[in-house]
Amino acid sequence: MRPSRRAVITTVTAAAVSAPSPASAAQRRRRLRTGFERLAQDGYSLLDGEKAGIVTNPTGITRDARHIVDVMHADARVGLTAVFGPEHGFRGTAQAGGSEGRHDDPATGLPVYDTYLKSGRALADIFTASGVDTVVFDIQDVGARFYTYIWTLYDCMEAAQLAGKRFVVLDRPNPVTGRAALGPVLHKEFATFVGRQPVSQAHGMTVAELARLFNEEFLTEAVPLETVTMAGWKRSDFYDASGLPWVPPSPNMPTPETALVYSGTCLFEGTNLSEGRGTTRPFELLGAEGVDRRWAAAANELALPGVRFREAYFAPTFSKYQGKTIGGVQVHVHDRAAFDPVRTGIALLVTAKQIWSGFAWRPDNWIDKLTGSTRVRTMIDAGADTDAVVAGWQEDLAAFRRTRRKYLLYR
Repeated sequence: MRPSRRAVITTVTAAAVSAPSPASAAQRRRRLRTGFERLAQDGYSLLDGEKAGIVTNPTGITRDARHIVDVMHADARVGLTAVFGPEHGFRGTAQAGGSEGRHDDPATGLPVYDTYLKSGRALADIFTASGVDTVVFDIQDVGARFYTYIWTLYDCMEAAQLAGKRFVVLDRPNPVTGRAALGPVLHKEFATFVGRQPVSQAHGMTVAELARLFNEEFLTEAVPLETVTMAGWKRSDFYDASGLPWVPPSPNMPTPETALVYSGTCLFEGTNLSEGRGTTRPFELLGAEGVDRRWAAAANELALPGVRFREAYFAPTFSKYQGKTIGGVQVHVHDRAAFDPVRTGIALLVTAKQIWSGFAWRPDNWIDKLTGSTRVRTMIDAGADTDAVVAGWQEDLAAFRRTRRKYLLYR
């Protein structure tokens, strides 16, 4: 990471309110308010006199499940003039690796611009062509470095700076808590759209916190940045503490439970095993032809905290092994506070290679892009156990945790 320098950042804050478990009386008395809710409650004063464009997707909703674009468009106090859609599109009609393209939104008539796989000057030119003064970002993240919306955030911040635009981030909860950063840190030579900068595999931050970190640590020139924080969010809160409806941020992220395991089991995208795409439990079901009960038994023998594994058989309707019945495991998290998704993902890779002679990495070594270096792949190939692989990234992780701490907004 380059040395920190003063960035142009304003944070519209609210004191974080502490609370015990989601089911407690104290939690019921507490109501989380998202960044958007706080922006709207203040009469959109932060956007007064501005032509605003918003980067969002189906997760940009209110507590009563209305889309914020529809709400803002209908409100004369805000000048919303454009929408920018990420991967999967603004209204969410595209599968993984797709977007909706340039079009006019049928519901509002607003022009919708496609940001997917666009960055730098090309994306800056889109912001310029849209005529907006301020770019607003409001998308629900899931807490993993390789979930692409945080890099949409990064690319849009960089492009907004190039285009001379102001940038506003409306915060939402990290659904798997903001307690800790976990896993390997990306090495810059492995930068792709599933990881632009040296961030840990599970970052333990909200999008507003990440925006502050990006602006200060990674952007060549800081963008004029304002972040609207949540009220009533605590770092130990899981998504069900928020009281907000869950909208799948992408087609294969159907529930908050998917997000809980994703930062670990998404590593199976880098192998010849199915990561559960094409099933009703993506990233919880893992398997391949020729895998049997021995995998669940080997994984359970490790007594990993907070999780158990069930022998499972399933037939994906698309993606790897489409239409074939395959064997594997289902991941059952029974104590989410104790569960470490990244260690669990590594343990499953290690045991899969041990029990199944057909195990292979994807030929393009996609696993290196997901983990951020060659270390995980080469250590597992050399016969390292889970503890040794996890130990290999601790120095990098400690350095990232020190940097991360400076940008946290909540207790």
